Amino acid sequence: MKKKFECEIDCANCAALVQDAINKIEGVQSAKVNFLMQKFTLEAEDARFEEILTEAIRIGKTIEPDFKVLGV
Repeated sequence: MKKKFECEIDCANCAALVQDAINKIEGVQSAKVNFLMQKFTLEAEDARFEEILTEAIRIGKTIEPDFKVLGV
């Protein structure tokens, strides 16, 4: 499953760090955090999508406390 979300992140370097960390989560096929567009795209296993999304947001917040995914 692939879903796109609006997000808030403060800098391009933080976006890259968050993206790299999320891509390491088991079950993630692809994750993109676009600083300029303030978009977060997650492609992950259908059966575990919500669980993976929750983990991705948690990891993102540990790297960048101001990271927010909107519409979740």
